[in-house]
Amino acid sequence: MTAFTQEPRKNEMSESVGFAKSLKRWVLGLFVACVFAVGGYALLTKSDETQSRAAGQGQNPHAGRTVPVVTAAAKIGDIGVYLNGLGSVIPLNTVTVRSRVDGQLMQVLFKEGQTVHSGELLAEIDPRPFQVQLTQAEGQMARDRSQLRNAQLDLERYRGLLQQGFIPKQQLDTQEAMVRQLEGMVQSDQGQIDNAKLQITYSRITAPITGRIGLRLVDQGNLVRANDANGLLVITQLQPITVVFTIAEDNLPAVLDKLKTGETLMVEAFDREQKRKLATGTLLTVDNQIDPSTGTVRLKAVFPNDDSELFPNQFVNARLLLDVKRGTTVVPSAAVQRGPKGTFVYVVNADRTVGMRSVAVGVTHGEEVSIDTGLFPEELVVVDGTEKLREGSKVEVQSQNGTPAKDGTDQPSEGAEKPRRGERS
Repeated sequence: MTAFTQEPRKNEMSESVGFAKSLKRWVLGLFVACVFAVGGYALLTKSDETQSRAAGQGQNPHAGRTVPVVTAAAKIGDIGVYLNGLGSVIPLNTVTVRSRVDGQLMQVLFKEGQTVHSGELLAEIDPRPFQVQLTQAEGQMARDRSQLRNAQLDLERYRGLLQQGFIPKQQLDTQEAMVRQLEGMVQSDQGQIDNAKLQITYSRITAPITGRIGLRLVDQGNLVRANDANGLLVITQLQPITVVFTIAEDNLPAVLDKLKTGETLMVEAFDREQKRKLATGTLLTVDNQIDPSTGTVRLKAVFPNDDSELFPNQFVNARLLLDVKRGTTVVPSAAVQRGPKGTFVYVVNADRTVGMRSVAVGVTHGEEVSIDTGLFPEELVVVDGTEKLREGSKVEVQSQNGTPAKDGTDQPSEGAEKPRRGERS
């Protein structure tokens, strides 16, 4: 009985000892984790204090690293104020040449795509039916003229006989009516002759304008009819040619003011990607109403098109030169950066460090932009490598091909006195 009660007590004592050891290990691990956390927090706090101290002293934590950049000098120049619009090429004249008489197409004297001049013979329709009509009309006229001459002679005789009292007055009046009737017949015969000659003229089809011929619509040997809907060919005038494009209605007053003074406004036509200039022309006119659905107005410009760069119905990007700002500070557009406080540029100082300079941007044209305030001529601005720069960063000025620039070539002039920041350039 005694042995049976002692064995459970030993098991309870061993379980208590195991639980105490586990609790001790768990408390020790928690203590070690707390020590590491406190140490890490202390290191981060010290690092932040060091960076804050460096920033408070005007130092850049990245100042020890040299950043390669490409720079450009601000310059005084002229920059254009442009209005951009989408447009299409519209020919001044497009003519569908049709036959004005019925007949067989005997000759086709043009080639597809050929440039023809006004009055040049293009095709010929069989003229023989009209020549027969002309012969008939001329014969009819010869007969009627002969009868007219005989009637006129009889009229003169009747007048003499009337004075002598041999005939009554009524017979003279009848003969005068006969003469007038024959005169009308002769005039009608002349009209038939002129009509036959006109039909012969119409059988020779000539170019009404100077332009380029499209694809042939009727082949030689076919029978054609007057005023056929399809016609024989289409001629399009290519020189000069026009471009119709749109601008916003808000820009219309400025354009009208220029036109009222008689000033000639230049228009440039670019390709779809706005990379290649196709032609240069002048503004011809402005439409008489604004499109209320789009808020735009149509403008028409005329181009000499001597090189045939513009083609009918071609899509182009039109650019209207409205004004030119002269003597302004100009920098590459890649130098202008945008931040929470507005636009700025990185200016390279004489000690090969950069500073952030707030600027007021004016007109942008292509890869150049004008600076109204904040920058002065001959100052160097960073155009490539700005993503790695901070205030006070050290830089190594490189040329466009990536090689270091020679000393002094890209340095701002230290002896030149610079205007105070904020003055207008």
